[in-house]
Amino acid sequence: MKIPFADLKSQYEKLKPQIQSRINKVLDHGQYIMGPEVSELELKLATYTDSKYCVTVSSGTEALLISLMTLGVGNGDEVITTPFTFVSTAEVIVMLGAKPVFVDIEPDTLNINADLIKSKITKNTKAIIPVSLYGQTADMDKINSIAKAYGNIPVIEDAAQSFGATYKGKKSCNLSTIGCTSFFPSKPLGCYGDGGAIFTNDKDIVEILRQIRVHGQSERYIYKRIGVGGRMDTIQCAVVLAKFESFDEEIKKRQEAAKIYDILLQEFLSSSNKVQTIKVRENRTSAFAQYSILIQDRDEIQKKLKLLNIPSSVYYPLPLNQQEPYKKFCCSECTPVSNDASKRIISLPMSSFLEEHHQQYIINNFIKIIK
Repeated sequence: MKIPFADLKSQYEKLKPQIQSRINKVLDHGQYIMGPEVSELELKLATYTDSKYCVTVSSGTEALLISLMTLGVGNGDEVITTPFTFVSTAEVIVMLGAKPVFVDIEPDTLNINADLIKSKITKNTKAIIPVSLYGQTADMDKINSIAKAYGNIPVIEDAAQSFGATYKGKKSCNLSTIGCTSFFPSKPLGCYGDGGAIFTNDKDIVEILRQIRVHGQSERYIYKRIGVGGRMDTIQCAVVLAKFESFDEEIKKRQEAAKIYDILLQEFLSSSNKVQTIKVRENRTSAFAQYSILIQDRDEIQKKLKLLNIPSSVYYPLPLNQQEPYKKFCCSECTPVSNDASKRIISLPMSSFLEEHHQQYIINNFIKIIK
């Protein structure tokens, strides 16, 4: 039995006619940079999230970088975020000469602990970046309220894993000053390379975002500000457009697969403290970019799962404040929950094409191994 960790092949086989048709249209018109598919995708994504504006960019990392540049983040500034995330979240802060200020996470959702943010705010705080981890948003209302109380600090939602999720009925990416997402191939909505998008409801912000995306141009060869080459390729936009037609259906199937995992683990969870699932709050839905759980003896369990052809992955094996380039910004002892989660987190296969009998095989063997 072979179970893919993220089943992109099955998705392609199902959507092949739509994907090929979309790509062929780009090849026919030949506008590989900023072709008509770019603005078409931006309009559809903005409508989907109920945002006023969407700007596609070359990656999720670039989305964060351009957003911080738009807000004027630079030398001497501080940006509050979580250490339990992909490196891009902190990387872009440091690249601009600013300091990442790490706040520990909640033990049940593994998202940034909003109650700890206040104590980290200083006169140098220029932005807050909560990460919507594994497909579920952080407590955005509480974070936005804190940001407002301390002088309207801009909030950037790092929604690289949560496009399609909701918070109190509102779509992820339209919950704060700016929302950023990624179309990396394994994301719930992915292209066939790198791609990303930025969302905002602020007219002034979107004008700057669009300029920075094209090297700071306000018009051809007229540069109003420092920028980057951050455009999303037309062909990648075409791929996302093809996949977008069935996106809601795929999110629903991911949520159904997560529910099956929960049910299969339920009896074992009630009799053992060796496994902990990630809690999805009642006022939120998750896009389930991953299905992650917390366990003991992870390395040994992973080895045994691999022998049974059950793939797994670890997001993330070390908090960023234990990684060499970021140690100087925060002591390891300052983030005990992140430290613990990094030692115990494991993600199991997840996609909208995951079959129930595969899930039964995974969990039956998983429980046998732990017992």
